[in-house]
Amino acid sequence: MQAQADRFTTLSTLIEGLRRDGVLSEEDYQAGLSIRRSSDEAELHPLTLIARQGFSDQRSTKLLTEDTLTEWLAEQHKLPYFHIDPLEVDVATITDVMSYAFAERHRILPVKVTADEVVVACAEPEVFGWISNIEHVSRRQVSRVLTPPSDIERHRVEFYQLANSVSRARQAHKGASGVQNLESMLELGKARAPDANDEHIVNIVDWLLQYAFDQRASDIHLEPRREIGHVRFRIDGVLHTVYELPAQVAMAVVARIKSLGRMNIAEKRKPQDGRLKTKTPAGSEVELRLSTLPTAFGEKLVMRVFDPQVLVRSFSELGFSREDNRRWQAMTENNHGIVFVTGPTGSGKTTTLYSTLKQLATPEVNVSTIEDPIEMVEPAFNQMQVQHNIELDFASGVRALLRQDPDIIMVGEVRDLETAEIAVQAALTGHLVLSTLHTNDAPSAVTRLLELGLPPYLIRSSVLGIMAQRLVRTLCPHCKTPHKVDEDAWKQLTTPWLVKTPDTIYGPKGCLECRDTGYMGRMGIYEVMPLSDSLMGQIDDNTDLLKLRQAAMKEGMHSLRLSGAHKVAAGMTTIAEVMRVAPLSKF
Repeated sequence: MQAQADRFTTLSTLIEGLRRDGVLSEEDYQAGLSIRRSSDEAELHPLTLIARQGFSDQRSTKLLTEDTLTEWLAEQHKLPYFHIDPLEVDVATITDVMSYAFAERHRILPVKVTADEVVVACAEPEVFGWISNIEHVSRRQVSRVLTPPSDIERHRVEFYQLANSVSRARQAHKGASGVQNLESMLELGKARAPDANDEHIVNIVDWLLQYAFDQRASDIHLEPRREIGHVRFRIDGVLHTVYELPAQVAMAVVARIKSLGRMNIAEKRKPQDGRLKTKTPAGSEVELRLSTLPTAFGEKLVMRVFDPQVLVRSFSELGFSREDNRRWQAMTENNHGIVFVTGPTGSGKTTTLYSTLKQLATPEVNVSTIEDPIEMVEPAFNQMQVQHNIELDFASGVRALLRQDPDIIMVGEVRDLETAEIAVQAALTGHLVLSTLHTNDAPSAVTRLLELGLPPYLIRSSVLGIMAQRLVRTLCPHCKTPHKVDEDAWKQLTTPWLVKTPDTIYGPKGCLECRDTGYMGRMGIYEVMPLSDSLMGQIDDNTDLLKLRQAAMKEGMHSLRLSGAHKVAAGMTTIAEVMRVAPLSKF
């Protein structure tokens, strides 16, 4: 078969083609013909150059981005369009197929490798010269996909730098004694430990953190296994496997992060906590809370990402409805009493409390907190951390805070009777106290306090109200699509309320903006229960949880599921998502 001659895409060819297909207006076409490259644009691909002009797509009036231009070009040449999602790329495998020099020379990037095929991203649909080289060396068939040229450039550098750092670190630590695990073998003469300050380890850690910020991760998990270490990110509440590091390299990465967090690197047998402050690629400060745990194959490290802009938000951004907001403000505007926020770990309790405290922390009041650990350092509060090694627990911390002339106290969590009693005592002596409990819903918090041993009369005289919450993933606004309502699922969600079935609800589809998940970000659903006089009358040693819940609902309390149903009807989330996080209440 005769080899096809390579033909590179030119600016004039693209401009003519875009006008022919009705993508460019006559005005933009004329402006396109007069484009002149500046010295710093000499190497730019024509697609990138056109995208920089700010032209509009005549078919949709949207801006002509590099993505839409590449999609149009792919359509012209009957090639698949491909958007690179780093979470879906096996970096170690793709960088083995070809050298960085070869990929850079031809401005291509392998994105997927199977037993008999290599999928290669390119931006030149009529350049074929490199295909035979790859097929000869890899002994696999090449499939081409069209990808925006700037994506290829950016990810090529990132992928190959990471692969190079991992490879060099692996070579440098080859033969290092196996991870500190339950199955350690005696390897004579191989006791050299990986160096956490090795340049390649530093590069891997820098990439890991920047990548996590870029992907909007809330948690970073480094999990040791026998031969490898898994790197996973939690994004919008769901864990994604991102990378697999050789075991020794994973060890060194954990050691590097522990060093940055001022933790004891030598101590690998005990759990440790630390914190670290860094900056995102955009330049904003971010705090990371570090936690290590000894496991069978070595230390597991979890980093929780606290972005100040995410942690302190307005109540509308948090997902409060107008009525929820009114009830919550009424509870927290009191100058004394105690308010509880309940829900499991990761349900957004800390964000709600910090946002509330930030609103309450005016120059006229003293806001003090005791936390375990301090989630985020906030200049507007006086924050103290629980330290069990010196017998500073929640109860002793609150006692100390009471001598500091506070107006508002935040107690990280009520875990035992002593903390509950001292928190209630603070509420009764003229302080507003905010705290958290781990219960399924708002009414259950009352029975939880009774189970701890708190007398009913203290609950009645001090508790202002309770709010339960959960986080649901919100639908991507760019690609959500209308769906027909499943009547049975809707009834299950809204029982026992007779809520009218909406005509249309929305479901996930998946696009570039949301990385094909259909969801982008999370918001809260809430169950707000202010303790009215009639509800207080039901609190005694024999409190009936079912009757308490029914009475609260008569007074206007919406369950978590009903709160979620309103968000489904408003097109913000899905029935399945609400059912996944909100418990089924007994009535």
